Amino acid sequence: MADIKQSFQSLVACALNEFKNSSALGGDAVSAAMLRVETPPKPEMGDLGIPMFPFAKSFRMAPPAIAKGVADCIAASHAEEAAKIGTVLAVGPYVNVKLDKAGAAGDILSCIISQGADYGSFDRDGKKPLEGRKVMVEYSSPNTNKPLHLGHMRNDALGESVSRILKKAGAEVFRTNIINNRGIHICKSMLAYKLFHEEKGETPASLGIKGDHFVGQCYVEFDKWSREHPEAQEQAEEMLVKWEQGDAETRALWEKMNAWTLDGVKETYARTGVGFEKLYFESDTYLLGKEIIQKGLDAGIFYRDEDGSTRIDISEAVGAGKDGKPQTKVLLRKDGTSVYITQDLGTAVRRHEDWPYNQMVYVVASEQIYHFKVLFYILRKLGYEWTDKLYHLSYGLVNLPSGRMKSREGTVVDADDLLDNLHADALKAIEERGREGEVGDAAAIAEKVALGALHYYLLQVAPVKDMLFDPAESLSFTGNTGPYLQYMGARIASILRKAGEQGLKSDGTNADVSLLGHESEWALLKDLQRFPELVAKAAESLDPSIIAVYLYDVCKDFSAFYRDCPIVAVAEQNRPLALARLTLADCTLTVLKNAMDLVLVPYLDRM
Repeated sequence: MADIKQSFQSLVACALNEFKNSSALGGDAVSAAMLRVETPPKPEMGDLGIPMFPFAKSFRMAPPAIAKGVADCIAASHAEEAAKIGTVLAVGPYVNVKLDKAGAAGDILSCIISQGADYGSFDRDGKKPLEGRKVMVEYSSPNTNKPLHLGHMRNDALGESVSRILKKAGAEVFRTNIINNRGIHICKSMLAYKLFHEEKGETPASLGIKGDHFVGQCYVEFDKWSREHPEAQEQAEEMLVKWEQGDAETRALWEKMNAWTLDGVKETYARTGVGFEKLYFESDTYLLGKEIIQKGLDAGIFYRDEDGSTRIDISEAVGAGKDGKPQTKVLLRKDGTSVYITQDLGTAVRRHEDWPYNQMVYVVASEQIYHFKVLFYILRKLGYEWTDKLYHLSYGLVNLPSGRMKSREGTVVDADDLLDNLHADALKAIEERGREGEVGDAAAIAEKVALGALHYYLLQVAPVKDMLFDPAESLSFTGNTGPYLQYMGARIASILRKAGEQGLKSDGTNADVSLLGHESEWALLKDLQRFPELVAKAAESLDPSIIAVYLYDVCKDFSAFYRDCPIVAVAEQNRPLALARLTLADCTLTVLKNAMDLVLVPYLDRM
């Protein structure tokens, strides 16, 4: 299909120049690279189309008139060349072509067969669109005072999916995670542990719970206790000062509780298939941040406020306050302790030193848009040229229909509990269908179904949008869900197995795919050829929902194809046609596997 598109572009470019010259029209010569190839909205309009809008001004002619002139020129002077591609026609302001289906089918399927797991990585010129780009992606960013929750699940899914898509498009990707392991919120959990658990010698192991869950419980306990003890906040602040001063007892407790949380969080990462090339810790970077702030203070970029805190005027970045006065940002508290942006400055500088990149993507919720405007502004004021390479991939909030989550009140939807519930429901569905014997290890399959349900539901919505996560809806085996995609993959695998049992097997060379001319076959073929373009688009826009939507389209079109175009049933009467359709089914499975991996939906060959 890539060669066909290039041939069509070259043909239309040649005809455009001839039409321009013969009509004594103005404008520079047109090159094939200037022409954008689109897919017409209706099959009867053609398979590929090139809009004439860009030439209306220079030609001083309406786009439909240009399209007609170009089509007439092709018919008069390039008929033989056009016939090798298909039938060229003017449709309103577009020059479209109805492709020679036999030739196009061969090109599409041979490309998928030859590239296999790499299909989707190469553009029409045979190159990876992001080859040579180095992209660092930061995501997850857990706090060591609580376990991962549903909000983290969307963050993790976006970060991991974006990383895989970028890599698929040819970029060198370095996945990072900043562990927020110091600060007032950490001290609150530590204080609660000392108040309610230390004397009893309670640990996650003694209580039989994951470490991150235990520390999160302490955080909730502090919030409840602080409502009746106004001195609680001051005590937590005093503990933070001790920590920054290196107090041995405080540091020992901090290390113990951090280890409990991290061990638990890493278990959840392993379960969900999320990984990182490097973990950064706020406790390792906040001191560098303080050094950077001191240098900015010495250079006059920052200033010491009357209350003793270190600040910067950020009005240039975010505008004046509601009262018309300049807005400022605290970089160090009056007692010299750091704030969140302190470590962010240190981490940003450290990471670029560790792995100089072409692009840095922060996957962080839309609640932090203001924070990143300020962070990027400060880095720019400090003179770091690479600031222009920083990008905040902002995503909307995710909640359950019951309402918004709050960590300190203990109303969060814990990630492990959510996965356990999805797993249990998936296993129940398998058992109710009597599929235990067919699928093999039902518990392992249920886990993959749960992950597919969660990840697809979170990724099918464009990142910028807020969303509600409905667990029951996500697990549906029909409709636009992860389990439906998994079911379709397993269904195709079953078709291929049954065909093989009857001696029908395609190796990619023994099938005459020119026989694929049915409307449903052609719709599926066109779906498959779109995949590389959509990978490139998703990589540039950092939007996995593009792949998620595509997957559902492919599954729907395969279902229509299999309904209209039987495979095994026609083998006795027309073996060549059966082999051609089998090849199409096999290639569809290859594309499904490749695309499902990009949106973290595990492939199942039995379901």
